[in-house]
Amino acid sequence: MQVDPRGQRFGAAVTVAVLIVVLVTGSWVLLAAQAVVFAVGTFLGLRYAPYGLIFKMFVRPRIGPPKELEAEAPPRFAQGVGLGFALVGVVGYLLGMGWLGIVATAFALGAAFLNAAFGFCLGCEMYLLIRRVPAVKH
Repeated sequence: MQVDPRGQRFGAAVTVAVLIVVLVTGSWVLLAAQAVVFAVGTFLGLRYAPYGLIFKMFVRPRIGPPKELEAEAPPRFAQGVGLGFALVGVVGYLLGMGWLGIVATAFALGAAFLNAAFGFCLGCEMYLLIRRVPAVKH
């Protein structure tokens, strides 16, 4: 499946806003909600991701079709990486280790910011690097 890269940047921008609020408030509930957003994109696909649906319904009709599409697998993997950090953050907040919640949220925020501001998807790059590593044969 192919996806509109502008939708990924839009989703990253919304994620940046959500994660900033998490850092300011320390809200594990909001971080858990963001984890659900990541999980939907990871496990069900980007066409079902909440921020992608908002982009598709309200933004894309106003800006027209993209000039090019990109493969879904790298950004879907990136959603999984975000999910991992969000879950670690939620656990940190719930266990009273606010520092862990803050650090995990900050890592997710940094990656989302790179995508939103510069179109650089850190998780996508990780996916491509991992795909290049040859399989170990026993």
